[in-house]
Amino acid sequence: MKLYIGNLPFNTTEAEVREMLEQYGTLESFNWITDRDTGRPRGFCFAEMDNADADAAIKALNGKDLGGRNLKVNEARARNDRHKKRSW
Repeated sequence: MKLYIGNLPFNTTEAEVREMLEQYGTLESFNWITDRDTGRPRGFCFAEMDNADADAAIKALNGKDLGGRNLKVNEARARNDRHKKRSW
């Protein structure tokens, strides 16, 4: 399952997030998102884990305080699924 990890403090490092996620299982992939112009972290990333491990990470980490910010951890959705048009 692919995870979205958001609302990360900007001073959090890639290594810290990887370590936090690896407590729940093996990372199959990890994508640290940075600003293309400045190279600074954008405050979110994506990770892929086994479904059971990903579910455990979501339950444990979603809403958890990290550096004064509440993490948002959930299953990543395709861009098309995020902005479905409403039919009024």
